[in-house]
Amino acid sequence: MRAVSLIGILLLGSVLTACGGLPKGEQNYPKTEDERDAERFGKVTGEDGIVLFGARTLPRGAEGGTGIGVNTYLWRASLDALSFMPLASADPFGGVIITDWYSPPQNPNERVKVTLYVLDRDLRADGVRAAVFRQVQNGANWQDAAVDPRTGTDLEDAILTRARQMRIAAQNRK
Repeated sequence: MRAVSLIGILLLGSVLTACGGLPKGEQNYPKTEDERDAERFGKVTGEDGIVLFGARTLPRGAEGGTGIGVNTYLWRASLDALSFMPLASADPFGGVIITDWYSPPQNPNERVKVTLYVLDRDLRADGVRAAVFRQVQNGANWQDAAVDPRTGTDLEDAILTRARQMRIAAQNRK
């Protein structure tokens, strides 16, 4: 008898928890197949712009644009700043640019690699981060070497400055 009442209490508790745990507005089940697909995959079009995979992009004419997942000006300025280096990967939807190793002509025994992250759809001071890696040649081997912390910060500042210039130029054309 005691086991039966314990099971009943546990079942009642789980039912109450399940019912009370849903926020208002989400208790309207069953959902249609289209509603489930929209939640799972995102809307393709709509008044607010385009929503894909749960990430909202801005409507046409907004600062960030709709073609890529990050701020257009930061993305273009980043590509401009790294244009002298060979690119290993550039993902405009994730906002990641990875360069291949680059050896400056004046110092072939040193090479540099950059991983740059564009973090926001807005043109903000904290919208870009750079990780700079450096290696020096020791005989036939490349060894990791220290990088001045200001190098990444200087690169970020140069990208932000260029992005602001691009935005001002675009606003003046309108």
